[in-house]
Amino acid sequence: MKHDSTVKEQSLHPTNPGVAPARLAHKEKQAAEEIDERVLMALRAAAEKKANDSVVLDLREIASFTDFFVITSGANERQVKAISDEVVETLKKNGSSVARVEGYKTAEWILLDYGDFVVHVFDEKARQFYDLERLWRESKRVELPAELGGADSSSLRNES
Repeated sequence: MKHDSTVKEQSLHPTNPGVAPARLAHKEKQAAEEIDERVLMALRAAAEKKANDSVVLDLREIASFTDFFVITSGANERQVKAISDEVVETLKKNGSSVARVEGYKTAEWILLDYGDFVVHVFDEKARQFYDLERLWRESKRVELPAELGGADSSSLRNES
């Protein structure tokens, strides 16, 4: 194994099999100030449309195809589309065009690809089913202020 191996490689091939990798289940967190301003713009745009449970995962150390995932939810198809539209329009006004949009027609899971970050807008059931936070648990989770959807700001989640 290389000396400068990635966290993903270390979790697949641990040097000490009895010891779990250091960064599982989002144990490390980082501050929102450390991320790209466009990611923060996307979060603000989602918050404008009352997005639920927004999360940012830092994938820089474990993936080569993008740096960050922004994951958020809407309560229904209409809200999911509204969140997606607001993110696209806000970033477009600030000079960042979306490279690719997937899933807009069904609005169960809309993916907005900006190259160095990807915005995932889910409806509640699809988010629970696909559970990207679990699939990418080796990533760092970015600590978000409550006004951007962090700190369990959704009243819907708190009721269930």
